[in-house]
Amino acid sequence: MRLENKVALITGGASGIGKATVKKFVSEGAKVAFCDVNEELGNALLNEIGAEHDFQKVNVADRKAVQDWVDHVARRYNRVDILINNAGILRDGLFVKVKDGQLVKQMSEEAFDSVVAVNLKGVFNCAQAVAPYMIKNGGGAIINMASLVALEGNYGQTNYVATKAGVVGMTRVWSRELGGYNIRVNAIAPGMVLTEMLLSMPEAELEKLRQKPPLKRIGTPEEIANVYLFLASDESSYISGEVIRIDGGMVLGT
Repeated sequence: MRLENKVALITGGASGIGKATVKKFVSEGAKVAFCDVNEELGNALLNEIGAEHDFQKVNVADRKAVQDWVDHVARRYNRVDILINNAGILRDGLFVKVKDGQLVKQMSEEAFDSVVAVNLKGVFNCAQAVAPYMIKNGGGAIINMASLVALEGNYGQTNYVATKAGVVGMTRVWSRELGGYNIRVNAIAPGMVLTEMLLSMPEAELEKLRQKPPLKRIGTPEEIANVYLFLASDESSYISGEVIRIDGGMVLGT
């Protein structure tokens, strides 16, 4: 019960890593308020974990919606202790594609802007909304979802890499600015994880991916949730401004 009497907000909590984190935090005694844009999956998970917890449909790119959600959670539970900035999207594509000296395709402005809105601005929106409540409570923990690609770069992910590198930067700024209020801010940087997207791939392609990390397997959402739990708990009470890789020892491009 490492999170007993704690109130945790989790974005993108209806599926994948977010869902695993919701379940993990519930099992460790937290009151969990999670949001997602998928209302059907969110309500199904809430029915599973119980009505003492909370689900709201929220697009983290919508600043007013985020503030309304955080205010609602604070009114219901009278405090905010933990924020897991987990929500994120992908819109992969080449920066430019040239054939026979001619530009044939490039990453669209919409693909760039939509990923920035959710993955970067969404993290900013949520953290800024919870910080005053954490300050009032005398402290808290903010954990942001970065990525291995933020540290290494990745082919076809200009937009995604830019946002995740930005998350790393914001994490380190906030750890400095909020540390005096006893708010710890950290980030995680997962490699490949067996979410719904990977599980939809052909088995032969999955097997190729399994061989890339030195551990010769792909991580699970539960393994990522365990690191979220560690950074949210008092076990990490002297860790702030850190980015923890969770990648099975993988180095991109090898």
